[in-house]
Amino acid sequence: MAYEFKLPDLGEGLTEGEIARWLVTEGQELAEDDPLVEIQTDKTTVEIPSPAAGTVSRILVAEGEIVPVGTVLVVIGADGAEPLAAAPEPKAAPAAAPTRERVAATRDRVQATPIVRRIAQELGVELSSVTGTGPNGRITESDVRNAAGAETVSRQPKPSEGRRESVRGIRRQIVEHLTKAHREVPAVTFVEECDFTDVDVKQLLPLTLKAVAASLAEYPELNARLEGDEIVYLDRYDLGVAVQTDQGLVVPVVRGCDSASLEELATEVGRLADAARDGTLKPEELRGGTFTITSAGKLGGVFVTPLVNQPEVGILGVHRIAPRPAVVNGELAVRQLGNVSVTFDHRVVDGARAAAFTLDVIRRLESGLSS
Repeated sequence: MAYEFKLPDLGEGLTEGEIARWLVTEGQELAEDDPLVEIQTDKTTVEIPSPAAGTVSRILVAEGEIVPVGTVLVVIGADGAEPLAAAPEPKAAPAAAPTRERVAATRDRVQATPIVRRIAQELGVELSSVTGTGPNGRITESDVRNAAGAETVSRQPKPSEGRRESVRGIRRQIVEHLTKAHREVPAVTFVEECDFTDVDVKQLLPLTLKAVAASLAEYPELNARLEGDEIVYLDRYDLGVAVQTDQGLVVPVVRGCDSASLEELATEVGRLADAARDGTLKPEELRGGTFTITSAGKLGGVFVTPLVNQPEVGILGVHRIAPRPAVVNGELAVRQLGNVSVTFDHRVVDGARAAAFTLDVIRRLESGLSS
């Protein structure tokens, strides 16, 4: 009996996934629970095992394609002639429709990302009338705006100009997420100098997590999110930590930063950073953050303006720390100084409150959390 394997519900409100890599080929024999396919979701890759034993008869979705939950990805055990077994939760499509036609119809509906679909709705553009210029005919934001008369720039690339590479995987997620953040959030950045002379640099990140969690309790509008016409003030302190990997920037979440000890925070940060660089983070380890911290160490620069990690309303940056001249008690001294910045969503957070929050974090860091 043949088995149609569909893209499963990956939880956390996800409605689609990208086929990152097939771990099998057509004609290959499989045992139940053998590795089958890697699915890209948010900023991590999930390996899905085979639900049944048999021969891989047909792979129906190519690597790099994005399809909705419920799409048939592969047929296991069919020789092309025997009937297909019903999936555990059959779709409402007519049973007589061939599998390839059902999959093609599903792909036709998935022409654009949710962001592009929303822009099309806002501009009154019918997606079925738009020709996509993206990978695999995918409709891009520019395609929609061109159709609405909002752009006149030609989309025809010069075939001889440079090397071209499809935007896929983590980079695709970064493109979509940052495009949305830049377009929707009226972001403002406040920056102030911090004296890190008495701070143990090896403990800087857990100290910062602890200081930020304590300050968020005093300035709850920065530990919040905007949902429609309501501001939701969160009573948990699950802080995202930006980690640079070979595939791009990911933001795993450290839970309960208000109650964890410095040693527990240091251990958890190390574990999440290693998993991020190895590509083994679980989807739930990338979701549910209430505020984000970013620090690039020596590469942090004197000052940068991090983008707000939606749906959060603030992000704190710790920038390069180095010996600099400073006036201490009326005398010139060499101190370990660095800038601390907070970028915030001005719809939710007033500038004076963001500045006060930043100064409160700095006070806690300079005092070693003793005040």
